[in-house]
Amino acid sequence: MSETPSPANAPDTPAAANFVRDLVRADNEHGTFGGRVQTRFPPEPNGYLHIGHAKAICVDFGIAEEFGGICKLRFDDTNPVTEETEYVDAIVDDIRWLGFEPADVVYASDYFETLYQWAEHLITTGFAYVDDQDAETISAQRGGYGRPGVESPYRDRSVDDNLALFRRMRSGELPDGSHVLRAKADMQHENMQLRDPIMYRIRHEHHHRTGDQWVLYPTYDWAHGQSDAIEGVTHSLCSLEFDSHRALYDWYLEHCPLPGDQPRQTEFARLELTYTVTSKRKLRQLIDDGIVEGWDDPRLPTLRALRRRGYPATAIRDFCEFIGVAKTNSRHQIELLEWFIRNELNRTALRRMAVLRPVRLVVTNWPEGHVEMIELVNNPENPADGSRTVAFTGEVWIEDDDFKAEPPPKYFRLTPGTEVRLRGAFYVRCTGFSTDGAGNVTEVQCTYDPATRGGSAPDGRKVKATIHWVSTDHAVDVTAAQYERLFTADVPGERTGDPMDDLRADSKTVLTGKAEAALGDVAPGQVVQFERLGYYAADPEISGLFHRTVGLKDDWANVQKRSK
Repeated sequence: MSETPSPANAPDTPAAANFVRDLVRADNEHGTFGGRVQTRFPPEPNGYLHIGHAKAICVDFGIAEEFGGICKLRFDDTNPVTEETEYVDAIVDDIRWLGFEPADVVYASDYFETLYQWAEHLITTGFAYVDDQDAETISAQRGGYGRPGVESPYRDRSVDDNLALFRRMRSGELPDGSHVLRAKADMQHENMQLRDPIMYRIRHEHHHRTGDQWVLYPTYDWAHGQSDAIEGVTHSLCSLEFDSHRALYDWYLEHCPLPGDQPRQTEFARLELTYTVTSKRKLRQLIDDGIVEGWDDPRLPTLRALRRRGYPATAIRDFCEFIGVAKTNSRHQIELLEWFIRNELNRTALRRMAVLRPVRLVVTNWPEGHVEMIELVNNPENPADGSRTVAFTGEVWIEDDDFKAEPPPKYFRLTPGTEVRLRGAFYVRCTGFSTDGAGNVTEVQCTYDPATRGGSAPDGRKVKATIHWVSTDHAVDVTAAQYERLFTADVPGERTGDPMDDLRADSKTVLTGKAEAALGDVAPGQVVQFERLGYYAADPEISGLFHRTVGLKDDWANVQKRSK
């Protein structure tokens, strides 16, 4: 993973710690795993990846790349009820968009037969048994912290009886919920994960890959570590919620006939952002309730949505590298992520002029029928992007808030009798305006000074404002979707327990405006800067629709000031 510079307003910030990198480096120095590094990214294909997954992807793939190893994408497809091929395809696409290529794409279902044989091995060695009790009874018997567990009456079944029942479970003879296979670990262990966890359950469901071949499905804890071992994973990197599962991970591996080295699980802090919810259940609720329009709605934190909104993959990777990899969870300010987005787009995005709340400005002394071609730089940050010419005529569109008939204090834009610069063109002075019956300004009248072409006056006079514009005769229509935070609270649901109580009612506004002709040449998905307004991404499918990616204002600087 590449080294990421600190934000400009925090130049002295040291490189973020990454204890996983330090751990792997130490392993290599001591010859652990023979100096080999192999990781995996193991999502369940029951939904779309989100920004939290981006950090795990960067850690799993980045560590392998940094140390000359490999990282496989392994789908944890052990629950046929919730998993779909649609999600598999989306996850592969999102990982590649983020900039990583799996060494291989594999599935837990690839190992169903091996996992089954290893389960029989645990039965024959006395470390697993079939339990006839229902899920509620088993859960109650596990006890709790400070409360002893109660052993199942079926815990001491004979090996032969357990094998016979387990094989009947596989054959499909037994109904769902009638039997489970449990590990015979320690019902009094202080770690609840080791109180005879369930390894297999019966589910007569169609699987997206194996079809109806199996009715017996492994649990995540049973499939995960064993899949790591089958593949040859060295460093099994997980988020912190799996910390309590590590003892069970090791217990299973210690009781199985592994083909090679025993992998080691290491947990790191997951990525949490302010004003953001990443729970798949809550994201699905937002969709089902019609709050958002689908998994790629730009207000969501899914990678699919962020991509549609115009977030560059490189900026997301740089952000993940900058925040580092820690052992304790923390919540990062979303403004910091936006800093990285804005910084990347400032460097790469072409500039275009668009007016989203248009008011007509008429230059009353403009020569009739005359057109001036104004040359404007495409990106002042990158001279290689060259320039473009924009038509200027006697009638242009300006933003409605760039004119005030009765200006508030410290308002320096266009007002009756004042002069402003039209971006790259001329100085204009307001001589009047027109309104409709409701008092809304419909037209502004101005005169222009021909000597100020290019935006400067030969007599040295100055103006206090420069505003952008679009020629009415050469404009193209543009639709812009403006987005606010989906939630109003830093930590949605912290106050009431339900994030939905903190939903913002006006998180999306759609504006219809005008833009310079060059905007019609923008490719689907391309991000451009609407000068003075922000960065906007062309919708990948709907022509003329742009999504506001991020504003021009550096909100991260304000967050830092408030925290001091």
